[in-house]
Amino acid sequence: MKTPIRLTLAATALTTFGLAASASHAGGFALIEQGVKGLGNAYAGAAASAEDASTIFFNPAGMTLLDGHQVVAGLHIIQPSTKFTDNGSKSLITTANTSGGNGGDAADLAVIPNLFLVADINDEVKLGLGISVPFGLGTNYDKDWKGRYQAVETAVEVININPSLAFKVNPQWSVGLGANIQYFKAKLTNAVDFSSACLGTAALAPNCGLLGLNTPQNPATDGFADITGTSWGFGYNLGVLFSPTEATRVGLAYRSQVKHSLDGEADFTLPAAAQPVFGPAFANTDISGDIDLPSTLSLSLFHQFNDTWTLLADITRTGWSSYDKLVIEFDNPAKDPSEEVNDWEDVNRYSIGVNFTPNQTWIYRAGIAYDESPVPSAELRSARSPGSDRTWLALGLGYQMSKSLTFDLGYAHLFAKDAEINRRGATGDLLKGSYESSVDILSAQVVWSL
Repeated sequence: MKTPIRLTLAATALTTFGLAASASHAGGFALIEQGVKGLGNAYAGAAASAEDASTIFFNPAGMTLLDGHQVVAGLHIIQPSTKFTDNGSKSLITTANTSGGNGGDAADLAVIPNLFLVADINDEVKLGLGISVPFGLGTNYDKDWKGRYQAVETAVEVININPSLAFKVNPQWSVGLGANIQYFKAKLTNAVDFSSACLGTAALAPNCGLLGLNTPQNPATDGFADITGTSWGFGYNLGVLFSPTEATRVGLAYRSQVKHSLDGEADFTLPAAAQPVFGPAFANTDISGDIDLPSTLSLSLFHQFNDTWTLLADITRTGWSSYDKLVIEFDNPAKDPSEEVNDWEDVNRYSIGVNFTPNQTWIYRAGIAYDESPVPSAELRSARSPGSDRTWLALGLGYQMSKSLTFDLGYAHLFAKDAEINRRGATGDLLKGSYESSVDILSAQVVWSL
């Protein structure tokens, strides 16, 4: 009798831990917003341009092109919009339409800082340190929306500390490497449909009416789950920069996969009717789970036609297939380990940009990018991560305030394709509809050269 109950409840709790974020940035829940000069070009040429110390993130070998010491402090204001439209969400037990609204605008405003420092050891050796947020953002729906059993709030943040070293081998070749020390933090919540959990458990189903748990998706018998978790993970990044001429650079950069083993807590709120039967299995408990953040491989081109015009291009491959499943372990012995299948795909990001430099004081930037989504189908799309393919249009400018001080400003608008969702939840709820999303990014930074 206990086994089917435990399996049903474990699957219900698992839906709270679908780690992802809003469709508001790079593919999946990665954040490419690392440095402001690059934003103005939609991050075209990021592994080859090496215009400032943010090259630590994109290609550490680029530090060899910087003179002296440098500090870059940037701030990115990201305003996404993610709106759901229902198209037949229902209970698969009764076929009744799910109650509730469409959740409002689920995307939250985010402010993302980053800091990069380069120290000049000599003409051939550079040291660097980057502190940034390479993964994050979230979604936050109304608590009574139609998809409440799959997601209410998702808040994911990764802070990356990236010490780096670069060597100039000769005038044409430079190499760089870095360590990545990551802190991962997540908060995920959703409603729990205890009526459906009762009816979906063979041993309990005949008595659900007596328990008052016989009306699926009834707000009166809904509970709530709140899971938090943290982790430290470690990885590395490598880069090569080749300059066949003074006007042309080609960069190749790799950032490794980072494995995280999360530890945290699961807190549950139960309605009175569910407490006698489900209380032991839904007691607050510690949890653990593993997630692999993806690797990236970038190939970039920087070519200066003359003192005025520069062309930049990039293709980046992100290994989201590492996010194939999520396994959760519960310290509560009444819950068996559970597994959620994601089956995300490896994807590419393509970008091209141009710089116009009319004089030594001003530089103007523009770029366009196409960013593929790793979500392969409507059935695997999650309310926590309703991403789709995106097109970037970006503009930027730089102002040389003095010999040692530069100010940069960038803006990008992301057009996202409408995304269909047709996902089944753990307690027989079907979330069916479409998402309409867009993103605005406004960024500013100061570069101080010593």
